[in-house]
Amino acid sequence: MKEAVSPPRRNLDAVPTPRPRPTEDRYTAPCAPRLVESPVFVLSSVRSGSTLLRVLLNSHSRVRAPHEMHLRTLHVELSRDFTAEAMKALELDRQELEHMLWDRVLHLELARSGKDVIVDKTPANTLIWPRLHRCWPQAKYIVLLRHPGAVITSLTNRRTDPDHEAIRAEVLEYAEKLEEARRNLDAHVITYEELTAEPERTTRGLCDYLGVPWEHTMLDYGDQDHGSFRPQLGDWSSTIKSGRVQPARPADPETELPPRLAELAQAWGYRAG
Repeated sequence: MKEAVSPPRRNLDAVPTPRPRPTEDRYTAPCAPRLVESPVFVLSSVRSGSTLLRVLLNSHSRVRAPHEMHLRTLHVELSRDFTAEAMKALELDRQELEHMLWDRVLHLELARSGKDVIVDKTPANTLIWPRLHRCWPQAKYIVLLRHPGAVITSLTNRRTDPDHEAIRAEVLEYAEKLEEARRNLDAHVITYEELTAEPERTTRGLCDYLGVPWEHTMLDYGDQDHGSFRPQLGDWSSTIKSGRVQPARPADPETELPPRLAELAQAWGYRAG
């Protein structure tokens, strides 16, 4: 009698698994209008000088280049089975809703700054460049390259207990996506080495690409407010905090590149050795 009138017990096996949402998987929404039609994305590997490039650009009176925004980690959840159908009726899907969210974040930051060009320099954007291109068909791209051996050296020196194999795999993943972007996008390509060696010439070329006049204040980034330099938002080393452009550190000559990385280094104009 007790068992008959007691509520059924629930355990992990008894909890129904969420049903798949085939409508969401099948339907691809068209691109909605954007508040920011032509944002600028810096595509680079980690440890390639993207924070330096950010503060140089952010020192321009018309360019807003905030800290890393990590747009790809902002997600939209369609929490009920019927939500996807409701969005489909509005010609939307989960991915396009995320794109609208990303666009709104950029627009808000641009409006707060009072400027008219916005740049996102999050290195992980490199790994999703095809999605950025779909989200913003009129976006502009700055491909920032650095010798893969120097990137490996920088990552190795930065980590207390470096896993050398994992570091090489990480650098290779970024390098492969950078090469894809370099070949498939109408991007402005620069290197970290030339940015640090000839900052005026390099930033003049960047301004021409972005359609803004060059300003000498870009070279005096230490005189501008760029927010705090802290982990997860970009470089926070003493080098970037110095407020001046410093020479690029070369690769460790003892660093041997895997064959594919050596091939990519040569394609970018570097000596592989």
